[in-house]
Amino acid sequence: MNKSYITNTIALVLALVGYFLSQNILFSVGVFALSGAITNVLAIHMLFEKVPFLYGSGVIPSQFDAFKRAIANMMMTQFFTDHNIDKFLSQGSGEAVHFDFSSVIHKVDLEPAFHSLVQTIEESSFGSMLAMFGGNEALQPLQQPFIEKMKASLLNISEQDEFNALVREQLEQPNVLEGMRQKVEAIIEQRLDELTPDMVKDIIQQMIRKHLGWLVVWGGVFGGLIGLIVALISDFMS
Repeated sequence: MNKSYITNTIALVLALVGYFLSQNILFSVGVFALSGAITNVLAIHMLFEKVPFLYGSGVIPSQFDAFKRAIANMMMTQFFTDHNIDKFLSQGSGEAVHFDFSSVIHKVDLEPAFHSLVQTIEESSFGSMLAMFGGNEALQPLQQPFIEKMKASLLNISEQDEFNALVREQLEQPNVLEGMRQKVEAIIEQRLDELTPDMVKDIIQQMIRKHLGWLVVWGGVFGGLIGLIVALISDFMS
């Protein structure tokens, strides 16, 4: 059940009971608790919604552009720094990370490479000999074995430390890192441009609204304590 409704209901019941039973202390506790809880409910509502004639309400939608800029700045200055990219290229133990190119290699079309090999043979001194045995048609049964062997060789090369070291060395070049940062920044800007004020409001509401309910609870609790103190002081002075 909603914590705000529970708090407001309890405070209202205390105020009504105190009023009808002429219990000033109970009435004061209930009224102050209700005022504290309602004030915090209104404050939470004003975070997300614009309230007419109340300056500063709807702060999250109104600060939409600043919110987007803050996200972009945080992503680029805290996550995609040269230091963090360099850490990404190394494992926590300090051992250089190995890149997995297997999925890419399996998708590469190596038929052009086979055709280039056949063309090279035809244009070489072995071309006349190949023509005697049926020309390039005689080599076609070798296409699939060639492709499989080539992929196996590429996989083997990609797993070697020397190859991975060369890849890391290229990625760590200043111009490459800067190019990566620019592309990441462009992607972030593009995604943020797709956000609308309502989307931002919904995202923040989903993250914190249920936790903000405790503000209402504590507003009621502290309001009730203040009401108790005021009632006791009032009785003492009378």
